[in-house]
Amino acid sequence: MVIKEYPRERLAAQPIGYWASYAGRVVVGRIRAELAVEGLTQPHWWTLNHVAGAPGSWDRDRLTRRLTPFDDQDTDFDAVFDDLVARGWMTEENGALTLTEAGEAGRLRARERNARAHERMHEGIPTDEYVAALDVLRRVIANLGGESDLP
Repeated sequence: MVIKEYPRERLAAQPIGYWASYAGRVVVGRIRAELAVEGLTQPHWWTLNHVAGAPGSWDRDRLTRRLTPFDDQDTDFDAVFDDLVARGWMTEENGALTLTEAGEAGRLRARERNARAHERMHEGIPTDEYVAALDVLRRVIANLGGESDLP
């Protein structure tokens, strides 16, 4: 892949909001496409990872409150939870959500797909440059009063 070179002055004049937003749409689009292969949405993915990380400690209300700030699709989280239960990927006992073996297997397949997408995103970008780019975006967010801490 060849990326056209531009003078520093021209790049410095570019609107960071445009580039950050466009990069976000491209990255999220790729991740969503990879998840769709498993019939998953991002909210499914978030649910699987949270439940896998703390089996039996999440209930619907608590997990919905945790995931809602990351959602840009007005997701009906109860429908996501119901779907995962109907697939046999998650169980719900006494309100506690737990992944089944099938759910963990699906989560691991999706994780592998996402890992390959992340590898592709990082191609040709040294770690120091990647970290610098994230730090710049975090600083812009903080400068404008947003939350710049890691999730």
